[in-house]
Amino acid sequence: MIIVHHLNNSRSQRVLWLLEELGLDYEVKRYERDPKTMLAPASLRAVHPLGKSPVISEGGVTVAESGAIMEYIIERHGQGRLIPPPGTPERLRYTYWLHYAEGSAMPPLLLSLIFGRLPRAPMPFFMRPIVRAISDKTRKAFIDPQLELHRNFMESELGKSTWFAGEEFTAADIQMSFPVEAAAARGGLDSSRPNLWAYLQRIHARPAYKRALQKGGPFELMR
Repeated sequence: MIIVHHLNNSRSQRVLWLLEELGLDYEVKRYERDPKTMLAPASLRAVHPLGKSPVISEGGVTVAESGAIMEYIIERHGQGRLIPPPGTPERLRYTYWLHYAEGSAMPPLLLSLIFGRLPRAPMPFFMRPIVRAISDKTRKAFIDPQLELHRNFMESELGKSTWFAGEEFTAADIQMSFPVEAAAARGGLDSSRPNLWAYLQRIHARPAYKRALQKGGPFELMR
């Protein structure tokens, strides 16, 4: 039995979705973020030394990191589903997007979250204008241009095919859901980019996506 160590409002929601798409049996062990710090509880360190989610365990195996979990589940339980055939152009695109999601798309989104919160952090009153100025300058000079670059890139790529790897839905789309949803929540993505916007509507309409939300509980990306 696969155990999903599920942290609320986290990337582990994608793991539940993948398992629902494959129709696999699994157990959800829930963890809640600290309401003040929004950090994962220390109890997750008993599962994995970094104390972060997502993490799954099966038998004596523990797997962390979203991409590694996707690959493990697809290889061990997928039976050829949700992955293009080896040696095809779609397989190469699948591998690319599986790693692009966290390797390239998420860092500027994370920086946007951090620098957006900095001016609201507790600090002496006289420091607040300085911190706000530094945050604004960093966002305008680096973060916002990077977000724009990635939004344009993803929009263009989805103009080539229905899904990220091709015409068939794959696990790469599940992996890519988090940065695209994060971009909609805090990265400036809206209906002005019709390909990405339509992609969001397609994934939200999938029955397995809806079932995963029911299993995982309320899901809201941090702003």
